[in-house]
Amino acid sequence: MKLRSVLTTLALAGTALFAGPGAASALADGSPAAAPAPLVTKISHSQATSMFQSSGITWSSSGGCSDRNVPTCTSFEQLNLASAQGAQTLKSASGCALNVTGGTETGHAGGTYSHWNGYKLDFGLSSCLNSYVTGAFTYIGERGDGAALYESASGNVYARESNHWDVTYYNCGGC
Repeated sequence: MKLRSVLTTLALAGTALFAGPGAASALADGSPAAAPAPLVTKISHSQATSMFQSSGITWSSSGGCSDRNVPTCTSFEQLNLASAQGAQTLKSASGCALNVTGGTETGHAGGTYSHWNGYKLDFGLSSCLNSYVTGAFTYIGERGDGAALYESASGNVYARESNHWDVTYYNCGGC
């Protein structure tokens, strides 16, 4: 099925989509534009928590709150659906207890594939999760800050920071 047909079908179905910069298929002068940015479905905090509860995923906040604009809260407002599904896939595949310690709240590093933009979740460390990530995924080097990087077969990237896993979800991980 062609991309335009898929997009039309999704739009008609009422799916909330977000297209980033470069989503146009041609420039005003008719020349081809850059490849379109991926379309993502955004979900609310309550939708994410329902998904997490149904999979046995917990979450915590150092501030005991969920306000997206407070850095000590853990919020899932404007989380990408694929990120929530990726967490569910990780839980199912690993069999590990997962506790989300960071979501879309302010206070994380910026960038296109950032927490704020719904692409990242932080998970608390555990021996089960540490063993699963380092055993099942491919080590791909270190980030500039020294965090070891592991890539899943689906292309999601797990960064081992000092007190948590910082996961970038480009997709749902095979959901």
